[in-house]
Amino acid sequence: MSNNIDQIDLSLLRALQRNAGLSQRELAEVVGLSQNACWRRLKALNDSGVLQGSTMRLDRAQLGLDLVVFVMLRTRHHSADWLSTFRRHVLTIPEVVDFHRIGGDYDYQLKVVTQDMGSYDRVYQRLIGGVELDSVTSYFAMETIAEARPLPL
Repeated sequence: MSNNIDQIDLSLLRALQRNAGLSQRELAEVVGLSQNACWRRLKALNDSGVLQGSTMRLDRAQLGLDLVVFVMLRTRHHSADWLSTFRRHVLTIPEVVDFHRIGGDYDYQLKVVTQDMGSYDRVYQRLIGGVELDSVTSYFAMETIAEARPLPL
């Protein structure tokens, strides 16, 4: 962790992870700061890049996004040009909500969120249609136990 982050900053970050919708006044009260001191710290956290916007978590089931698929990819290609093309291609697929280059038996892991098997098949066809891949293995989540948990600060 950065040496510039102190316990008050950690308290601010924990509070924001729990509820990014808090007003600045409410946030200042939660961490025991004046509104001005809270604003200065939030500005510094924004300026340093620790805070990167704010979002709301949505309920997938209520939006009809019931299928979560973890897609494991292998490739024989590891050139900078191929990687650049592959990254651009994957990032055009909105159903891919997480995208990691990993070590081990696979090269990449994607998390895909979509409505159902038919919509996943369309994502799959789009994925394999854009770049050459060695193998694609899909694991279907049967139950979500924990998702989008706060970072351990």
